[in-house]
Amino acid sequence: MTYTRYIGIWVGLLALTALTVTSADLNIGRIAIVVVLAIAAVKSVLVLLYFMHLRSEKRLLLKIAVPIAIAVLAIFIGLTFTDILNR
Repeated sequence: MTYTRYIGIWVGLLALTALTVTSADLNIGRIAIVVVLAIAAVKSVLVLLYFMHLRSEKRLLLKIAVPIAIAVLAIFIGLTFTDILNR
């Protein structure tokens, strides 16, 4: 990959970060958390694909790693909710 692609991805990440910061100031109600989480998901996919070089990785590794990552995320979210419910 060329440096111009990395710089373009970096500029995109900066723009998405600026969008996240400005959306925090907007009064859009309950949908604000969905917007911020969607932007964060896009940023994480960009980092995973380009900076961690998962775009050129074998598909079998991704088919194994993605379900494991989702399961770990579900466990963290579940534990967070159990903590909140017990307060």
